[in-house]
Amino acid sequence: MAAPNEKLAQSLAELAKLQTQGARAIRSAQLSRTHRERLLKGGFLDEVLKGWYLPSRPGEPMGSTSAWFAGMRNFISGYCDDRFGEDWHLCPEQSLQLRSGERALPLQLQIWTKAGHNQLVPLPHGCSLFLYRAPGLLPSKAQSNEGGLRLVELANALVAVGAGFFQQQMVAARIALSLVEDLTELLTVLLSGSHSVVAGRLAGALRSLGRAAQADNIVSTMKSADYVVIEKSPFDVAPPSLPGGRPESPYVQRLRITWEQMREVVIENLPEPCALPTDIGAALKDIEDRYVSDAYHSLSIEGYRVTPELIERVRSGKWDPDGPDKGARDAMAAKGYFEAHTEVAAFIKRELNNLHPTYALRDALSSWHRALFSPSVQTGLLKPSDLAGWRNDQIYIRGAMHVPLSKESVRECMPVLFELISAEKHPGVRAVLGHFFFVYIHPYMDGNGRLGRFLMNAMLVTGGYVWTVVPVERRKPYMDALEKASTSHDIGGFSAFLGQLIREQTAAPLKRPA
Repeated sequence: MAAPNEKLAQSLAELAKLQTQGARAIRSAQLSRTHRERLLKGGFLDEVLKGWYLPSRPGEPMGSTSAWFAGMRNFISGYCDDRFGEDWHLCPEQSLQLRSGERALPLQLQIWTKAGHNQLVPLPHGCSLFLYRAPGLLPSKAQSNEGGLRLVELANALVAVGAGFFQQQMVAARIALSLVEDLTELLTVLLSGSHSVVAGRLAGALRSLGRAAQADNIVSTMKSADYVVIEKSPFDVAPPSLPGGRPESPYVQRLRITWEQMREVVIENLPEPCALPTDIGAALKDIEDRYVSDAYHSLSIEGYRVTPELIERVRSGKWDPDGPDKGARDAMAAKGYFEAHTEVAAFIKRELNNLHPTYALRDALSSWHRALFSPSVQTGLLKPSDLAGWRNDQIYIRGAMHVPLSKESVRECMPVLFELISAEKHPGVRAVLGHFFFVYIHPYMDGNGRLGRFLMNAMLVTGGYVWTVVPVERRKPYMDALEKASTSHDIGGFSAFLGQLIREQTAAPLKRPA
């Protein structure tokens, strides 16, 4: 008789076979009852709908938000592929949102399909599908970077959306229009569908964005085909002009636009910075005095069980990597935090001594990251390749509705983030938006939260603020504010949260943990 682990391995082999064949949403009929029950019990399957399952990771709580939002795209595309084949796609509005670099799915996705009956399909955690019975489908294509979701082609989506989209989703509309390099496809759709009103709207939108030549081309081409075109911008407020030359990726554009939109809100929520310290030694001593509290709370936020005694033992050099501390995850985290904190303090010292601060963060961040994880590499807890640089795989954030950028987009966006930080005049904006966008991009496989807080404090101290600790007792409002900024693009709560901490800890440092 096969042992329980052998039986589970057989069931996993059946699941792997389905996934190799391209299955993303698993129907009950695709697995025998025995295999299905074993996989459910082992935590390798999660039931989403009656008779429909999502492959999951062992160790995740059954029905957890992180498991669902990590697999939501794959499940929906697999479910729709199984039911409708290729005869479905997201609605044009949601297609444009995702094409413009939006990384959070709306709670309700509208699926266009001729086989729909205008019914609602409830999904976990308040999500749902609305299966819209479309009289006709638009040209679409499955997108691998969106888990196989079928998005309407760019030109067809721009023609299909109404004027309200340009007012309610101005960022997405602006980025989508910037992606139109050659008007051929757009004009083909406009001319073949007799879309004279839409032509006037798109021409007005392009002219508002500084693309007068493209606007003129649309109007003159439509008129040459004997259409009457009345040009009118659909934007409520004229958006900033689009940059010339070859357009940047939608993720880079969204980063630039969102930074510009958020910065004034951040400034409103922060106290005024003080003058830069003239006694740099005293400033560095203040950072050192706050170290134990900072290490305790920052590591605790990430789930490490770290005591002040362990922090002191690491700082004093009394920890023993060949004795009781060998292989200890928490001890390695504390040791790495101390080494990284030392690197951050050295960066702050260089910048404060520089009459013209450079905010040369790219090399500094690499050194902080190496310091943070080198103890774990040296003891064999991590592979040496984990110190190489930006991540080389897709990751998901526990409990987050948005999915971090692909590894390719990380390499596009990080240089732009450094550029934005360096060009920003207000130190509080450098700190708050530097922290937010760093964790939004999530450039490393691990350590992004700690490095994001290091980045924030490096910008605070070199800008006339004090080193500010996020207390573990306020972890939930901190994480909730970050998530709201990531999914709703509302930075108000996050900047107000940090502004309050800065005020409190300027008056008095956070108490050392007992």
